[in-house]
Amino acid sequence: MVKVKILWVDDEIDLLKVQILYLEEKGHIVSTCNNGDDAIDLIKEHHFDIILLDENMPGISGLDVLNEIKKIKPYIPVVMITKNEEEIIMDEAVGLKIDDYIIKPVNPKQIILSIKKNVENKRLVTEKTTHNYQSDFKKISRLINTAGSISDWHKIYKELVYWELELIKSDDNTMDEVLNLQKEEADNEFSKFIKSNYISWFEPEKDNRPLMPFDFFRKKIIPLLDNNEQIFVLMVDNLRYDQWKMMEPIVNQYMNIEEDIWLSILPTATQYARNSFFAGMTPLEISKRLPQFWLNDEDEGSKNNFEPQLLEDLFQRYRRKVNFTYHKILNNKRGEKLNENFANLLNHQLSVIVYNFVDILSHARTDTQMVRELANSDAAYRDLTITWFEHSPLLTTIKLLAKHNIKTFITTDHGSVNVINPVKVVGDKHTTANLRYKHGKNLSYNKNQVFEIINPETVGLPVSNLSSSYIFAYKNDFLAYPNNYNHYVKYYKNTFQHGGISMEEMLLPYITLTPKK
Repeated sequence: MVKVKILWVDDEIDLLKVQILYLEEKGHIVSTCNNGDDAIDLIKEHHFDIILLDENMPGISGLDVLNEIKKIKPYIPVVMITKNEEEIIMDEAVGLKIDDYIIKPVNPKQIILSIKKNVENKRLVTEKTTHNYQSDFKKISRLINTAGSISDWHKIYKELVYWELELIKSDDNTMDEVLNLQKEEADNEFSKFIKSNYISWFEPEKDNRPLMPFDFFRKKIIPLLDNNEQIFVLMVDNLRYDQWKMMEPIVNQYMNIEEDIWLSILPTATQYARNSFFAGMTPLEISKRLPQFWLNDEDEGSKNNFEPQLLEDLFQRYRRKVNFTYHKILNNKRGEKLNENFANLLNHQLSVIVYNFVDILSHARTDTQMVRELANSDAAYRDLTITWFEHSPLLTTIKLLAKHNIKTFITTDHGSVNVINPVKVVGDKHTTANLRYKHGKNLSYNKNQVFEIINPETVGLPVSNLSSSYIFAYKNDFLAYPNNYNHYVKYYKNTFQHGGISMEEMLLPYITLTPKK
């Protein structure tokens, strides 16, 4: 057992010698005092791991001492010891951020339990977490090796993200490399799975095709609208599942959560996936049916300027007259303005709001040195996302929605992956610039290193000429030109990119929120 330095404050401390002796026999170091003034002086001058504080003392009360402790050293856990179970006393103690409480008479084993919970908690949790991941490692490996359906990959990805978020909380880094190797193995097998199945999912009348962006409104939203439900859709561009899992506890304070995962299309890029989402069609179908709303990669101009028009066309195709509103939030000021006029959104059966912050963060991490340093790992990238979310107009919107009987969906068009390994590709001046996919008519590459689609129309992709093909990077690879190769690789290595094949880019959060009753 780790030695713990304890300060016990009680005006009847002399009557607690048996309990103090018990703690000392367990190897702990116990200091004592019998009034609040002395306790405050001791706390200022010495380090303690935990404070046991009597609630009812003459002079400065336990609650007053607690208030001072939280001002002086707010990180020290304080256990309130009380014989008063009145709700108002406990409410005040909780409000002052008490860490635990014990009802008199004090049982020494209760104190040991409280020490474990408040002082040794992180060490014990770390040890248990490491042990549990070691136990789950073989199970996850078996799942990876036997995965035969997209639902299997949903389960694998959820397991890996769960353990990544659990292990990052601990001080023990011994399993980090093991987890990274298992994630690498999973992404390798996932890439093979996509290569083997992706083209077949676009065959006519394919029954087992996963839910994809162009299915969303037809399968998920229109049936609810037909049932006269009021719906909000919050599209957070470039939101990964692990980022959502960090947001989830915050959202859960206000809304009930039903979670699922769905599959992005290739390329996993905004131009393709989000246009497909709003149009309810493949990119090829958009380019043929609504060419005025489709720009190819090589065309000048923004590729996502026509989302409300695409959504309007979708409802017309399905013969639905829907009163909807669409908003794209590019900065906090615009989001705050939208929340100020939230009542106006309630006049529509469907409200769609697109938030671009996460995508902006991803691009800024590539182009801005300061952001690179702030988000120098997946964990730091998640933390930056949460820092934004906690103070964002998006969270305010969710809080406002929680007050109304409105079903809300949070989803995204694609994720991103931290790229590490360069793969050489040669193309002409018309070849697309994206690092995770290329398309053009004169591409030269190692076929074993990319997923090639020679006939793009078979997977719903438009081409600018008949001989164009697409290639997609796997796992954490990125596509680099031989010209100025070393500079190119150094600049883009360890940046977050999207467009290719990885669990992070393709397996997306699809969340249903309902207000808590």
